[in-house]
Amino acid sequence: MSESDLRDVLEHVGEGFDLGEYEIAAYLAVLEHGEMTASEIADETDVPQPRVYDTVRSLSDRGLVELRESRPMVVVAVDPDEAFSSLRSSLVDLVDDLESLYTAPSRETEAVSLVKSRTTILRYFRETIEAAEYELALSLTPSLVGRFEEELRAARERDVDIELVVTPAADAPDRRTYDYDRIATAARARRGITTPLLAVADGDYSVYATQDAITSNPDRYAVIFNRSALGFLVLGFFGTVVWTTAETELLEHTTEIDLPRRYASIRRCVKDLRELEGDLYATVEGRDVESGDSRVVSGRVVQTEFSESEEVATLVLETGEGDDVVSIGGRVAAYEDVEAYEITVARGDAPPTAD
Repeated sequence: MSESDLRDVLEHVGEGFDLGEYEIAAYLAVLEHGEMTASEIADETDVPQPRVYDTVRSLSDRGLVELRESRPMVVVAVDPDEAFSSLRSSLVDLVDDLESLYTAPSRETEAVSLVKSRTTILRYFRETIEAAEYELALSLTPSLVGRFEEELRAARERDVDIELVVTPAADAPDRRTYDYDRIATAARARRGITTPLLAVADGDYSVYATQDAITSNPDRYAVIFNRSALGFLVLGFFGTVVWTTAETELLEHTTEIDLPRRYASIRRCVKDLRELEGDLYATVEGRDVESGDSRVVSGRVVQTEFSESEEVATLVLETGEGDDVVSIGGRVAAYEDVEAYEITVARGDAPPTAD
């Protein structure tokens, strides 16, 4: 299909679906009743009497209804399968031809993006879930849990550690009847509709949105952090604000911890370390808190610190390389020696870096 033809088809499809508020109301009313007079449409809908005739003639021009020029005029519904057959065929052909023109953009260069389209926001949520290799943090509505259930189950099957918050808690599936273990390693519910929706994969690919943003509110948007250090802001917010204030336990974190394991969140890492016995070793990729230089530290874990509020998490390594010990903190660490980007924990010896 030529570019000119594509434009013509796009215009045709756009015109077919470009129904105004009055046209939608009148069309749905006629569909429900089969046929109606103009006055009946005015009585049953919010279409003003003076606008009814223009409205139904517009629907007739689109082939959605038929007009019987009687007294009074009768508006008859056309079978939607027939009415939309041309548009359906045009749309299928259009999608095929547009797909052939589509060049997938390189998102590696898009560190931060603002997105308003509901469809695009949902696509980024799906991509974030699918991108996770070892760790995933999620805050979703119950409807989104259902929407992404297949992707979440696939992530669990590839051994991704998933912390899930479902909000609002009043609408969360009952843990007695819903198997959260299929889609998460730990799950909680949080009260209210003010809880933002978010997803963070491995600490650096993340989506942050308000609940209004997925209901097509034009004044709301999502923020996308793609492979950006700023993604850790979302992860930190999830760990210290969203997760810790989600008071309804849906699934306790009881999954067996298999080593070696990688972590993006030091909070998760320290929580797991406190449950394990025996000598443990860690390799940390991050940067020096004072100089800002990249730094890789390996050694035996000799101490962990973890507050009940989950706001403080630190681990201490014995490196055997001059320093007696090196303290490791999370993002924007100030008191520790190293700000950790990624932590790998193993038994027997310090694990190699992920690269």
